[in-house]
Amino acid sequence: MTLHLADKTVSSPVLLAPMAGITDRPFRDLVMRFGAGMVVSEMVASQEMVQAKPGVRERAELSADVENTAVQLAGREAHWMAEAARQVADRGARMIDINMGCPAKKVTNGYSGSALLKTPDHALSLIEAVVEAVDVPVTLKTRLGWDDALLNAPDVARRAEEAGIQMVTIHGRTRCQFYKGRADWQAIRAVKEAVSIPVIANGDIVDTHAARTALKQSGADGVMVGRGAQGKPWLLAQICHEVYGTDAPEIPESADLIDMVRAHYQAMLGFYGTDLGLRVARKHLGWYMDEAGTPAPLRRAVLTSRDTDEVLRLLGDALECQQGVAA
Repeated sequence: MTLHLADKTVSSPVLLAPMAGITDRPFRDLVMRFGAGMVVSEMVASQEMVQAKPGVRERAELSADVENTAVQLAGREAHWMAEAARQVADRGARMIDINMGCPAKKVTNGYSGSALLKTPDHALSLIEAVVEAVDVPVTLKTRLGWDDALLNAPDVARRAEEAGIQMVTIHGRTRCQFYKGRADWQAIRAVKEAVSIPVIANGDIVDTHAARTALKQSGADGVMVGRGAQGKPWLLAQICHEVYGTDAPEIPESADLIDMVRAHYQAMLGFYGTDLGLRVARKHLGWYMDEAGTPAPLRRAVLTSRDTDEVLRLLGDALECQQGVAA
């Protein structure tokens, strides 16, 4: 069940996907407390990281004692990628993940993210630079290809392994699909057959049934969960329990759920400061209330209040109707 990445052992093959504006340190810490094999930061632009653009370093903020945490870097120039990797490794990152999967136009128009699938030779130069720059394991996250005419993930993965990549995660869509349609888990099998390093299946894995199906169809060594964990930070541990037989997580209900959400809210305020924290927290509180079935007027009151004490008070009523959170 464990994954071995150079000298690191990942205890569970159920990993948290990097998600922009979501997988910040407070959320990663919460997911890890329930139990996850590895958590990955939001994508960090390498050049902006090195040049200390406001907000970028905060996205990569890590505790040196947090095991199995990876920082995901994106970029198009080997120099900046290598220097950013050195900086985050020096600040405690246990692993570095290279982004070759982001489909956003603002990323691909800069020849980063999944646009690198169109220039595999250049992509390999970035991978080699990062691997040479750090002593921690380096992993890769990418897609099946740029479009249906360029499904080159198996070849990219093979070359990445030769360059020193320790694990590859494949989102089962092409870049041109963005997030439309269904992830093609069966197509990930070609990547698994092309390499000997662990392969992780990603895309549409929102519950245990999806995880089991993805593993069967892809032959992958594990799964990466993204949006399914929104409002359910225990989901990764729950999937691992139901698929691999690990200890079941204690899924919070009633007062325990309210305490957990309040603590997450306060962690976000402490991490970002009150003004930015209020804005960042809204999406997370909204997902928790989606799960709880919070009435619309109460939901609106929670999400529009700028009084943190009032939000903490309202959360008690907003979440008390939570039923069947484990479903």
